[in-house]
Amino acid sequence: MEIEILMFWASSLYIGPIWLLMWFAPKHELTKKFVGDIRFTVLPLCIPYTILVVPELPNILITLGSDMPTPDVVIEFFSDDKVKLLGWLHFLAFDILAGRYIWLRMVACNRPIYVSTPILVLSMMVAPLGFLIGLMATWEHQEPSIPTA
Repeated sequence: MEIEILMFWASSLYIGPIWLLMWFAPKHELTKKFVGDIRFTVLPLCIPYTILVVPELPNILITLGSDMPTPDVVIEFFSDDKVKLLGWLHFLAFDILAGRYIWLRMVACNRPIYVSTPILVLSMMVAPLGFLIGLMATWEHQEPSIPTA
């Protein structure tokens, strides 16, 4: 369990500066360079998760892949402390991915900090809600089109 605790703290502490940059310096050059590069924001969170999830993959695949997960199955699955830590690392990685995406949209739409910061705080705390509000706040933003064959 020692490696799990180390990965928990490393990941939990790593995200702090990323969120602070997006919240309080969304248009600063350092933020654009660091947060703008997915290799610095999301990849470092995927590595600890991967280290911990690989040994658990058989259990995860059997538990969640053998039948349709029910509330009882999910509750039982998350009763294991290792699974809870994996869940936390999963949240951190996908929260920062969603937050980074919304930050990119906020910068592209030139939203002021008093708009972007509360939405990005929500993206950190309750990512799906922050993501939804972030999309609504940047609705006019056009995504690059996907090339067709």
